[in-house]
Amino acid sequence: QVQLVESGGGSVQPGGSLRLSCAASGSIFLSMTVMGWYRQAPGKQRELVASIISRGDTNYADFVKGRFTISKDNAKNTVYLQMNSLKPEDTAGYYCNTLPAKVAWGQGTQVTVSS
Repeated sequence: QVQLVESGGGSVQPGGSLRLSCAASGSIFLSMTVMGWYRQAPGKQRELVASIISRGDTNYADFVKGRFTISKDNAKNTVYLQMNSLKPEDTAGYYCNTLPAKVAWGQGTQVTVSS
């Protein structure tokens, strides 16, 4: 059974930074899996923010390009999302999953950006 546990969220002012972590356990190996960070704001559909393939190549949604960085540590089976220059519109619950999403969603981690 695969489990994904997100952490690192919080409340920051516009322009601030946060680093999210997603620890994967069970029958999943990030060295062989495409992973993504997703987010869902209240009243909106969940959307893909960034992805990283097994060899490390990354891809970003236009609305975070240049501000967010996805990375992973295969030895720790953990995916990260470094978020800089945060904006109020980045406020959402953030989740990790495979791409496409095939694993049960974790509880996510809340990011709130406000002054």
